[in-house]
Amino acid sequence: MSKTSALRVVGADDAANTAIPNDLQAFWMPFTANRAFKARPRMIARAKDMYYYTPEGRQIMDGTAGLWCSNAGHGRDPIVQAIQKQAAELDFSPTFQYGHPKAFELASRIAALAPNDLDHVFFCNSGSEAADTALKIALAYWNVRGKGSKTRLIGRERGYHGVGFGGITVGGIVPNRKFFGTLLAGADHLPHTYNRAEQAFSKGEPEWGAHLADDLERIVALHDASTIAAVIVEPMAGSTGVLPAPKGYLKRLRELCDKHDILLIFDEVITGFGRLGAPFASERYGVTPDIITFAKGVTNAVAPMGGVIARKNIYDTFMTGPEHVVELFHGYTYSAHPLACAAGLATLDLYRDEGLFERSKALEPVWADAVFSAWRDIPGVLDIRQVGLTAAVDFEPNKGGVGKRGFECIDRAFHDEGLMIRTAGDTIAVTPPLIVTEAQIGELTEKVARVIKATA
Repeated sequence: MSKTSALRVVGADDAANTAIPNDLQAFWMPFTANRAFKARPRMIARAKDMYYYTPEGRQIMDGTAGLWCSNAGHGRDPIVQAIQKQAAELDFSPTFQYGHPKAFELASRIAALAPNDLDHVFFCNSGSEAADTALKIALAYWNVRGKGSKTRLIGRERGYHGVGFGGITVGGIVPNRKFFGTLLAGADHLPHTYNRAEQAFSKGEPEWGAHLADDLERIVALHDASTIAAVIVEPMAGSTGVLPAPKGYLKRLRELCDKHDILLIFDEVITGFGRLGAPFASERYGVTPDIITFAKGVTNAVAPMGGVIARKNIYDTFMTGPEHVVELFHGYTYSAHPLACAAGLATLDLYRDEGLFERSKALEPVWADAVFSAWRDIPGVLDIRQVGLTAAVDFEPNKGGVGKRGFECIDRAFHDEGLMIRTAGDTIAVTPPLIVTEAQIGELTEKVARVIKATA
């Protein structure tokens, strides 16, 4: 077979009559054990509502909402039709010095969902770009304010803010950082908020841990507030294994950032658009940050899009020079891409018309009861964490060593149970689309229980 031939087409006698990949080598897969995958692939060919389907037509329940992002389920006709119409009408237009109507319409819709005076939206294409954009806005803001010494960025251990150099600098997941040198200078990290001895088997936000926010005082004492630009945290740390913020923790961070004149950034790439039962987690917790990052659910993951929502005073600070001069030297070719904007508007319509944020909130107690009932009494289960329509279960490693059981769980779930899950080490995370039914919640949690038992 020639090097350029990457697909084998099944003959007409095959009922599926689909193209099946037979050359897996060219694609260097992200965040994947490439050799293991290519020895035993987990291939997806199509999706609809709560399910993926393999090239052979086998149904796979989506227990992850794609990658924390397909909140309204898959193949939703209004979003598909919006993209098709937009592609025919306006395929691309630059947003450097030009604009198109849907960019302004979507920004207004997102700003209306955000709390209080978070009124200005800067578009990019992913959560990683959103994190780096937020950090750059924070640094530039202090420069414009005449406080250019405020350059230090504070993240948190076990935090995830994408894979740009800014995001991994403030992030705190070791494998994401250790291969890439010293990263950006001057960052520091708050301690993570998880303590199994104090928090194990908490439903929702744990009672213990608000005081961990006070470590910001130690960091201020070490570096001085005059050098610190921003603190960035996830309201719920998802990629590290679902760590909900302790009760009162985010409010305490807000108080300390106000006290020391530090911007507070909430990374809501995962928690935005209904995952925790509200448009943004900041509404759930009654805390208004200075900047919110978003991505994933804004377009239901049908088209890449991310962004930053900034408070009015931040935006206004930049709008003080000559009117013909660029105020912020930052952006991306595909910022506010017309197809992504069309997908975003259709997605927000779907969330509103089907009441999916309200549905998520109403289902949370059903979801919590189901995950605790199905997993708590399994031998070797160490902890269960749940907040919104998100949950994780920690279990003891098997004889293969740390992380081997988690890998086996992904493989067994897909091939034996028809289920897609996520793992972080020996932790399973489940985050179903917000359209999940109570019956599907029961099915999903029982499948996970069988996987845990089978990999012991």
